[in-house]
Amino acid sequence: MPFRALHPDTYTWITRPHEPGEPARHVAELSEDAGFAHTRANVWRYEPGAKGRRHRHKLQEETFVVVSGTLTMYLGEPPERVDVAPGGAIHVTAGTPLQTVNHGSEDLVVYVHGWPPEDEHAELLDPAV
Repeated sequence: MPFRALHPDTYTWITRPHEPGEPARHVAELSEDAGFAHTRANVWRYEPGAKGRRHRHKLQEETFVVVSGTLTMYLGEPPERVDVAPGGAIHVTAGTPLQTVNHGSEDLVVYVHGWPPEDEHAELLDPAV
């Protein structure tokens, strides 16, 4: 088939590990369902106050497109805060430390596209926030 259309109401949301009482992050892994051969992509949903783990990818660059809410990213060393509004995008080169956070009062939904897909897990770093 030359294309695959994915509909948000069919996404399988996986809740990522978090501490009790801490706001959660949820991911819909799109790569397999979309039939990606050379890239990877996910849709992330962050509850208000949720934050991802600070990390860096050795080879993979990532592009973040904000669907709803406001994405706050802490990028580089030392971490620099960058806010991305709905409809906005930010591209992060491989090797750049990053942490994603939802400082807002509504859910944050972000489409994240990465290339090349890394088989290894990202290097985890001390949190920026």
